[in-house]
Amino acid sequence: MGYIDELGIAARKAEAAMTEIGTTQKNDALRAIADSLLKNKDTITKENKRDLENAKANGMTEAFIDRLTLTEARIEGMSTGVLQVMELKDPINEIIGGETLPNGLIVKKVRVPLGVIGIIFESRPNVTVDAAALCLKSGNICILRGGSDAIYSNKCLTSIMREALKGAGLPEDAVQLVADTSRAVAGDMMKADNYIDVLIPRGGGGLIRSVKQNSTIPVIQTGEGNCHVYVDRFADIEKALNITDNAKTQRPSVCNAIETILVHKDVAEQFYTALNKKWNGKVKIYGDEICAKYMNIDRPATDEDYATEFNDYVIAAKTVSSLDEAIEHINKYGTKHSECIVTINLDNAMKFQRCVDAAAVYVNASTRFTDGFEFGLGAEIGISTQKLHARGPMGLRELTTYKYLITGCGQIR
Repeated sequence: MGYIDELGIAARKAEAAMTEIGTTQKNDALRAIADSLLKNKDTITKENKRDLENAKANGMTEAFIDRLTLTEARIEGMSTGVLQVMELKDPINEIIGGETLPNGLIVKKVRVPLGVIGIIFESRPNVTVDAAALCLKSGNICILRGGSDAIYSNKCLTSIMREALKGAGLPEDAVQLVADTSRAVAGDMMKADNYIDVLIPRGGGGLIRSVKQNSTIPVIQTGEGNCHVYVDRFADIEKALNITDNAKTQRPSVCNAIETILVHKDVAEQFYTALNKKWNGKVKIYGDEICAKYMNIDRPATDEDYATEFNDYVIAAKTVSSLDEAIEHINKYGTKHSECIVTINLDNAMKFQRCVDAAAVYVNASTRFTDGFEFGLGAEIGISTQKLHARGPMGLRELTTYKYLITGCGQIR
């Protein structure tokens, strides 16, 4: 029996046990997890330091190290996130439809867990806690597979959560970590459709494409964010500057940060000049010829740049002659994540929101708001960029399916 088989069998046993667990018990377990994270802050930061030391020794980028880092404030944030999930309404057994048929059958459509959820993610150990909390509250079992770069952090966090589950009377195997981070085991996990009901990759484009291409399990695509801000000819330039700066530099390593700015030619000189002064070399810029007249670009932009998720203090810039050209560019190069227009023209705003194909389409607001916390969902398991079942930030309801409950009094067909 293989390693993934062992985890899968344990997960199915835990799934059966979870069907008897009610909201109160789930909330007690989540509270215990939140408390344990705070009590073990020193242990968590100590283990995280081991990962950080390895990352620095391996020459990882500043953005990568930022994603990997667990500060005391971030641990407190994770604990708060678990409590926020605890406070959310339990979606399980919610009646979402139904009727009494002419033959007297009573049909109810109710929410139920997806089952066993496999989550493959990269160097963000906070995902370990966010995913586990959401899966627990929605009655699901999770098998977590993080990258080798965060293995010490993930082992520590998983151990803390499993101990809290055990103390609260829930099956500790409701949360499991794939401690073997080899490619072979990852491949086994992608084909464990006997045990795992859905697979959610969370990370960069390479990871997502690998999972989609190799998995025999249904996949919910999340994470890859080649996002844009379009500065319309009718933009409030001051708002455009603040939104662009926030969307790029507030935390460039995350998927809802922008990677390209599109600027209407009529406001190009005004906007580019002001942005050049605001950033003053803080961000590397790959721009077109018009951008180069007013900004200190590092080199000309290429088609490859427009298709790249930099996850760093790097941005591509393109000047466009119309709203239609901006929309065409976004729909060609975007990853259907988050897109923004800055404009005071209502018709242009409405057309942009109608025609841009993305999970979240903003008018006059930073793309950084595409987030489960900001949308009032609590912690999220990822940002779905596909169109089936779930789209955008995936909270509790997005981790459920439904079944029909039919009650009769002897009817036959």
